[in-house]
Amino acid sequence: MSLPGELLDLAVATAREAGRMLVDKRPADGPDVVQTKSSPTDVVTQMDRAAEQLIIERIRAARPDDAFLGEEGGDRAGGSGVRWVIDPIDGTVNYLYDLPDWAVSIAVEVDGRAVAGAVEMPRRGETYTAARGAGALLHTASGTRELRVNAGVPLDRALVATGFGYAAARRARQADVLTGVLPHVRDIRRGGSCCVDLCSLAAGRLDAYYERGVQAWDIAAGALIVQEAGGRVEGLHGVVPGPEFTIAAAPDVFDDLHDLLVPLDPIRD
Repeated sequence: MSLPGELLDLAVATAREAGRMLVDKRPADGPDVVQTKSSPTDVVTQMDRAAEQLIIERIRAARPDDAFLGEEGGDRAGGSGVRWVIDPIDGTVNYLYDLPDWAVSIAVEVDGRAVAGAVEMPRRGETYTAARGAGALLHTASGTRELRVNAGVPLDRALVATGFGYAAARRARQADVLTGVLPHVRDIRRGGSCCVDLCSLAAGRLDAYYERGVQAWDIAAGALIVQEAGGRVEGLHGVVPGPEFTIAAAPDVFDDLHDLLVPLDPIRD
């Protein structure tokens, strides 16, 4: 079995290569939308597919027996006990509109537990990494720094990120929940990429994040990065985070945000 550090090195190298490709080969007039999923605004571009193909090819060349879970390619079996959870472009609409907040996210699970993760943000020039038990780091051209979530922030001073689904009915319900949150926090941010928000939380640029509807590939790497930076990532009432609901926050603010959200019934569409 490879050590988490070896798996992380492969995740980082692959995410960086995919990120460079996505920047270099993005059509000047924007990528073509090749498919819609849950709604006409939930899009897949040809670059999503190209990036996922590149990622899988690079990892399979090094580790042919591993499994994959990808946003575009689904679940692919393997016999090694190692699974790679891939979001080739988290923030596809941002990428489509040439906004900078999108990322390549690659997490590595061993026997179902995330042990390493890399999030590459090419337009920001930032790479976020974590290995379980070894902390979380931000790598930029100017150097590397250890990540720690903000400490001692009360809920009414917390900067909170969230996101919205693609179905009209769910978005309307999420707007109702937001109106119940907004008066009790410093402010809200909506960046358009789950893993960017999670990394921003780990870096102290946000104090908390919540959202309904995020998938495993959205949060696998980012959640580990938050946890290794000292934060908490859970669903409502302590369940595993996932599509039903995800909350991520510094420990000081987590319980207060959770308790604010529960009576708002944020899992009802």
